[in-house]
Amino acid sequence: MTTTTALDLADCQTLPLPDAGLSHGAIASVVGATTLVPLADGTTTTYANLDIAASAPALEAVAARIEQILPWYASVHRGAGYLSQVATSLYESARTIIAEFCGARSDDLTVIVRNTTDAVNLLATATPGDVLVLDVEHHANLLPWRTTEHQVTTVPAADTITETLSRLDEALQARSYALLAITGASNVTGEALPLSQVIDIAHRHGTRVLVDAAQLAPHRRFSIAELDIDYAVLSGHKLYAPYGAGVLVGRRDWLDQAPAYLAGGGAVSHVSNDDVSWQQGPARHEAGSPNVLGAVALATAAQVLTDIGDDRLQQHDQVLRTQLTDGLSKIDGVTIARIWQDSGEPVGVVTFEVADYEPGLVAMYLSAEHGIGVRDGKFCAHPLLRRIGLSDGAVRASIGLGTTSEHIDRLLVALQRLVTEGPREQYRVEGGAWVLANDRRPLPINLGLDELIATAAATCGQIRPPV
Repeated sequence: MTTTTALDLADCQTLPLPDAGLSHGAIASVVGATTLVPLADGTTTTYANLDIAASAPALEAVAARIEQILPWYASVHRGAGYLSQVATSLYESARTIIAEFCGARSDDLTVIVRNTTDAVNLLATATPGDVLVLDVEHHANLLPWRTTEHQVTTVPAADTITETLSRLDEALQARSYALLAITGASNVTGEALPLSQVIDIAHRHGTRVLVDAAQLAPHRRFSIAELDIDYAVLSGHKLYAPYGAGVLVGRRDWLDQAPAYLAGGGAVSHVSNDDVSWQQGPARHEAGSPNVLGAVALATAAQVLTDIGDDRLQQHDQVLRTQLTDGLSKIDGVTIARIWQDSGEPVGVVTFEVADYEPGLVAMYLSAEHGIGVRDGKFCAHPLLRRIGLSDGAVRASIGLGTTSEHIDRLLVALQRLVTEGPREQYRVEGGAWVLANDRRPLPINLGLDELIATAAATCGQIRPPV
């Protein structure tokens, strides 16, 4: 019987890279940057995380901040104890920092929620009229409007930004809408409409604007006040703060008039057997014990991004995205997805397809044989994928603060090898997903995965000893 032992750090191996003359490095330290992962051939390599658009790793500064404040964690808002008062100050200070990061107006509300999806669902309960969306949106900015009593109109985007703006203008002129819900940057292609023009068009017709900034905020600074955005939403897990917090920032009138998003303690000022008086402000929608650690983590990440500066963020994005798209365009059979022919500089999100290979197989090959993490599928944007001819899905590589030119090179080398030589390992479809046949890659130790190993052994006869 073959015995698999824990992987030795000294066994780390990396792929040979082309001499591209590129040495662009990370611009912030992220947790897991040196994590080793096993490959199908029994070697290990440092993980190349190019799946940042799904969930970004924690910044080291964020992890350190959480460790620093944990001894001071306690209940908030209603505690006389010293730790409760400290925790309350930390929570409310985080709210202020997040609002400043978003460029909020002085009278805007900043409501701490779970994530972008939660934030849009909250706003959906407060929006007092019909809603207009484009078909380029993430499901988080499509589905919440369909679960309420609003009438939702979806406008198909055109092949150009100019024509898409014209379609929005015509739709807003044809009838009255309370809200236009629009993405700040596509989670599929990284492209974006010019927000200032979108907002001008909407406001001309008396329509407020929600900007889904989940993909925008990690790559570009924006200001609610300067752009006259009515509402903005974003997620901590995409902003290098994966501690379960997100935010809705915007005008308070709709939110103060809406029913409490969650019914419970903290959202009320008075309760009797027959009557309830609800709070005004963010407390109205933050019932229960709030996620203090998540809020502080999000605020810390926001501060790090502010300190890095927008110029450096954009330069990092542009250098690596150009390296990636230029390299992909030179590989036979690889096609890069686009929404608009005349879009400007997209953020660091690139989706592509590889001829003759299903997206799931490409992603599993990259993982098993090269230690590269990408995303495959339809990216919670099914209408958009259908419209741009990718009904069966595609592969997405996304760039973050910890991405380096070496990561991009590894991806390009791996894809070139795939189209010229094919995969070295055997793969099969299992449960609707591509998997490595006879996967012997060991699982990490000390993560409580023993039960998973036992279940796998019982169901498919394979045991993956911990590493």
